Amino acid sequence: MITRARSLRQRLRRTIRKDESGVAMVEFALAAPIIFALVMGGLELANFALAHMKVSNIAMTVADNAGRKTSGIDEANVYEVFAGADSIGESIGFQENGRLVLSSVEHNGRNGTNSGQTITWQRCWGDLDFDPLYAEEGDGATNGDLADGIGATGHKIGAMKGTAVMFVEATYDYVPLIGSGWFEAPRIRYESAFNVRGRLNNNITNTQGLDVLDCD
Repeated sequence: MITRARSLRQRLRRTIRKDESGVAMVEFALAAPIIFALVMGGLELANFALAHMKVSNIAMTVADNAGRKTSGIDEANVYEVFAGADSIGESIGFQENGRLVLSSVEHNGRNGTNSGQTITWQRCWGDLDFDPLYAEEGDGATNGDLADGIGATGHKIGAMKGTAVMFVEATYDYVPLIGSGWFEAPRIRYESAFNVRGRLNNNITNTQGLDVLDCD
């Protein structure tokens, strides 16, 4: 009887040692978190790259389109330009999480030490609380405060007398796919500038009495 019991135990141990039916499940359970992290990380990087591309495209498109208005520019044109930005940035929620600043940079017409650039008019769009980084409307109109132009150090731009440059600041607070609790969401920022093409009057009009999209 004892011999039979010992034999049964030995056969049971051999059976257990040879049974690998649960190995795959254990391996999957161990690997699943790593696989999930890699997949989500890849998706997050792809989404972040897409956001950079969108914000860059918005800055360039707004500056380009604003500079194309050859007959003069009206508040209605500004609405149209910002509508284009909304279309580009809709998929990343740019209006809710971003801010566009469109500035008309011109020479102030002064001479000597008062010669420089000025912001003739400036319009903003987007819900992000972010002020123009370099200058506001009216700055540099009577002095040389903007003698070197506006923009980042080493990349300042300015306009020749009688013309204007459309300068755009596009700022966006990135919205992560996996929630903001994992890391601090970065701020994406791009700038772009285009000369106006053949515009005879750089002053902005408001023929339809639209609400002015100022930066206050």
